[in-house]
Amino acid sequence: MKGLCNSASIDRARELDYVLTSGRHVGLPDDEDDFDFAERYTALKAEFEAQIKEEESLNLLILENLGRIEVMNG
Repeated sequence: MKGLCNSASIDRARELDYVLTSGRHVGLPDDEDDFDFAERYTALKAEFEAQIKEEESLNLLILENLGRIEVMNG
């Protein structure tokens, strides 16, 4: 089954110059063919933009809390 495992012969390993990286032997699962780049990109971009907004609000909260700290010299 593609993407999970493979039993390769020594001849196959020799053909691949003994590179044992799994991608060379196992392949990609067939479900990757249903990948919609535009849809995935849009979702990731929206998630990233939401994280940026959250970062902004967290930075303001941190600055506010830092302003509450009293430093005593002495």
